[in-house]
Amino acid sequence: MPNRHPRTLSTGDNNTVIALSDTEVGKLFFGDTRSDIGSEAEKMKFANAVNGLVVRFVRLDEFENDSEMLVMERLYPLDFRAYEQEKRLLWLDVFEDELAQLHRAGFVHRDLQRPSNMPGMSYDNIFLTPNGLRLIDVGISALKAQVGERLFERFVEQERAEFEVFRAFFLVR
Repeated sequence: MPNRHPRTLSTGDNNTVIALSDTEVGKLFFGDTRSDIGSEAEKMKFANAVNGLVVRFVRLDEFENDSEMLVMERLYPLDFRAYEQEKRLLWLDVFEDELAQLHRAGFVHRDLQRPSNMPGMSYDNIFLTPNGLRLIDVGISALKAQVGERLFERFVEQERAEFEVFRAFFLVR
Protein backbone atom coordinates (compact mmCIF):
# COMPACT_ATOMS: atom_id res chain seq x y z
CA MET A 1 0.00 0.00 0.00
CA PRO A 2 1.35 3.48 -0.85
CA ASN A 3 2.61 5.83 1.81
CA ARG A 4 0.12 8.02 3.62
CA HIS A 5 0.44 11.70 2.75
CA PRO A 6 -1.15 14.80 4.26
CA ARG A 7 -4.35 15.83 2.48
CA THR A 8 -5.00 12.30 1.17
CA LEU A 9 -8.30 11.93 -0.66
CA SER A 10 -7.99 8.28 -1.73
CA THR A 11 -5.48 5.48 -2.14
CA GLY A 12 -5.07 2.59 -4.52
CA ASP A 13 -2.57 -0.22 -4.98
CA ASN A 14 -0.05 1.91 -6.86
CA ASN A 15 -0.98 5.49 -6.11
CA THR A 16 -2.48 8.03 -3.76
CA VAL A 17 -4.61 11.06 -4.66
CA ILE A 18 -3.98 14.16 -2.56
CA ALA A 19 -5.55 17.61 -2.45
CA LEU A 20 -3.10 20.23 -3.71
CA SER A 21 -5.50 23.18 -3.53
CA ASP A 22 -9.19 23.98 -3.79
CA THR A 23 -8.94 23.49 -7.58
CA GLU A 24 -6.31 20.77 -8.08
CA VAL A 25 -5.51 17.23 -6.95
CA GLY A 26 -2.38 15.22 -7.52
CA LYS A 27 -2.26 11.51 -8.24
CA LEU A 28 1.06 10.31 -6.83
CA PHE A 29 2.70 7.38 -8.61
CA PHE A 30 5.14 5.12 -6.78
CA GLY A 31 7.95 2.99 -8.15
CA ASP A 32 8.87 2.88 -11.83
CA THR A 33 5.98 4.77 -13.43
CA ARG A 34 7.50 5.96 -16.68
CA SER A 35 4.85 4.25 -18.77
CA ASP A 36 1.92 4.44 -16.35
CA ILE A 37 1.93 8.19 -15.67
CA GLY A 38 2.65 9.17 -19.26
CA SER A 39 0.05 6.82 -20.66
CA GLU A 40 -2.62 7.98 -18.23
CA ALA A 41 -1.83 11.64 -18.99
CA GLU A 42 -2.04 11.08 -22.75
CA LYS A 43 -5.37 9.23 -22.51
CA MET A 44 -6.77 11.96 -20.25
CA LYS A 45 -5.70 14.70 -22.68
CA PHE A 46 -7.22 12.74 -25.56
CA ALA A 47 -10.57 12.46 -23.77
CA ASN A 48 -10.44 16.13 -22.70
CA ALA A 49 -10.11 17.16 -26.34
CA VAL A 50 -13.37 15.33 -27.15
CA ASN A 51 -15.62 16.63 -24.35
CA GLY A 52 -15.71 17.41 -20.62
CA LEU A 53 -16.76 14.01 -19.29
CA VAL A 54 -13.31 12.94 -18.05
CA VAL A 55 -11.64 14.90 -15.26
CA ARG A 56 -9.44 17.66 -16.75
CA PHE A 57 -5.69 17.09 -17.06
CA VAL A 58 -3.60 19.99 -15.71
CA ARG A 59 0.07 18.91 -15.83
CA LEU A 60 2.68 16.32 -14.91
CA ASP A 61 4.84 17.28 -11.94
CA GLU A 62 6.68 15.85 -8.97
CA PHE A 63 5.73 15.86 -5.32
CA GLU A 64 8.40 16.71 -2.75
CA ASN A 65 11.13 15.12 -4.90
CA ASP A 66 9.55 11.83 -3.84
CA SER A 67 6.87 10.86 -6.36
CA GLU A 68 5.81 11.54 -9.89
CA MET A 69 2.45 13.29 -9.95
CA LEU A 70 -0.43 13.65 -12.39
CA VAL A 71 -2.19 16.92 -11.58
CA MET A 72 -5.91 17.14 -12.39
CA GLU A 73 -8.83 19.41 -11.67
CA ARG A 74 -10.37 18.85 -8.28
CA LEU A 75 -13.95 17.59 -8.33
CA TYR A 76 -16.36 17.78 -5.43
CA PRO A 77 -18.78 14.84 -5.66
CA LEU A 78 -22.40 15.26 -4.63
CA ASP A 79 -24.78 12.60 -3.34
CA PHE A 80 -27.14 11.88 -6.24
CA ARG A 81 -29.78 10.54 -3.83
CA ALA A 82 -30.60 14.17 -2.92
CA TYR A 83 -31.92 14.81 -6.44
CA GLU A 84 -35.19 13.90 -8.12
CA GLN A 85 -35.30 11.15 -10.72
CA GLU A 86 -36.17 13.67 -13.44
CA LYS A 87 -32.83 15.42 -12.88
CA ARG A 88 -31.03 12.11 -12.69
CA LEU A 89 -32.53 11.10 -16.06
CA LEU A 90 -31.24 14.32 -17.62
CA TRP A 91 -27.76 13.75 -16.20
CA LEU A 92 -27.82 10.15 -17.45
CA ASP A 93 -28.82 11.25 -20.95
CA VAL A 94 -25.93 13.72 -21.11
CA PHE A 95 -23.54 11.14 -19.64
CA GLU A 96 -24.60 8.54 -22.21
CA ASP A 97 -24.21 11.03 -25.08
CA GLU A 98 -20.76 12.11 -23.91
CA LEU A 99 -19.66 8.50 -23.38
CA ALA A 100 -20.78 7.70 -26.94
CA GLN A 101 -18.81 10.72 -28.22
CA LEU A 102 -15.70 9.37 -26.51
CA HIS A 103 -16.28 5.92 -28.03
CA ARG A 104 -16.72 7.38 -31.53
CA ALA A 105 -13.50 9.35 -31.07
CA GLY A 106 -11.60 6.20 -30.06
CA PHE A 107 -11.53 6.34 -26.23
CA VAL A 108 -13.03 3.82 -23.80
CA HIS A 109 -12.82 4.27 -20.01
CA ARG A 110 -13.00 0.54 -19.09
CA ASP A 111 -13.63 1.13 -15.38
CA LEU A 112 -17.20 2.41 -14.91
CA GLN A 113 -17.93 -0.44 -12.51
CA ARG A 114 -15.33 -1.82 -10.13
CA PRO A 115 -14.76 -5.57 -10.12
CA SER A 116 -16.74 -7.17 -7.29
CA ASN A 117 -13.56 -8.18 -5.45
CA MET A 118 -12.26 -4.58 -5.27
CA PRO A 119 -12.87 -2.52 -2.13
CA GLY A 120 -14.91 0.67 -2.41
CA MET A 121 -18.22 1.56 -3.96
CA SER A 122 -19.23 -0.06 -7.24
CA TYR A 123 -19.15 3.22 -9.14
CA ASP A 124 -16.27 5.08 -7.44
CA ASN A 125 -15.07 6.42 -10.79
CA ILE A 126 -18.33 8.20 -11.64
CA PHE A 127 -18.86 11.47 -9.76
CA LEU A 128 -21.96 13.61 -9.70
CA THR A 129 -20.78 17.23 -9.68
CA PRO A 130 -22.63 20.54 -9.90
CA ASN A 131 -22.02 20.27 -13.68
CA GLY A 132 -23.34 16.72 -14.07
CA LEU A 133 -21.75 13.28 -14.12
CA ARG A 134 -17.98 13.06 -14.62
CA LEU A 135 -15.43 10.27 -14.91
CA ILE A 136 -12.18 9.96 -12.98
CA ASP A 137 -9.27 7.48 -13.10
CA VAL A 138 -8.44 6.70 -16.71
CA GLY A 139 -5.60 4.37 -15.68
CA ILE A 140 -6.92 1.29 -17.50
CA SER A 141 -8.72 3.17 -20.27
CA ALA A 142 -7.83 2.38 -23.86
CA LEU A 143 -7.42 4.22 -27.14
CA LYS A 144 -8.50 2.49 -30.34
CA ALA A 145 -5.23 3.52 -31.99
CA GLN A 146 -3.31 1.58 -29.32
CA VAL A 147 -5.41 -1.59 -28.94
CA GLY A 148 -6.88 -2.04 -32.42
CA GLU A 149 -10.44 -2.17 -33.71
CA ARG A 150 -11.41 -5.64 -32.49
CA LEU A 151 -10.28 -5.25 -28.88
CA PHE A 152 -11.57 -1.69 -28.73
CA GLU A 153 -15.07 -2.78 -29.83
CA ARG A 154 -15.03 -5.50 -27.18
CA PHE A 155 -14.16 -2.91 -24.52
CA VAL A 156 -16.91 -0.56 -25.75
CA GLU A 157 -19.48 -3.37 -25.63
CA GLN A 158 -18.46 -4.16 -22.03
CA GLU A 159 -18.66 -0.47 -21.12
CA ARG A 160 -22.14 -0.11 -22.61
CA ALA A 161 -23.28 -3.07 -20.49
CA GLU A 162 -21.72 -1.47 -17.38
CA PHE A 163 -23.49 1.78 -18.22
CA GLU A 164 -26.89 0.03 -18.30
CA VAL A 165 -26.24 -1.47 -14.86
CA PHE A 166 -25.16 1.96 -13.61
CA ARG A 167 -28.33 3.53 -15.06
CA ALA A 168 -30.51 1.18 -13.02
CA PHE A 169 -28.44 1.77 -9.88
CA PHE A 170 -28.47 5.57 -10.32
CA LEU A 171 -32.24 5.73 -10.80
CA VAL A 172 -33.43 3.40 -8.04
CA ARG A 173 -31.23 4.39 -5.10
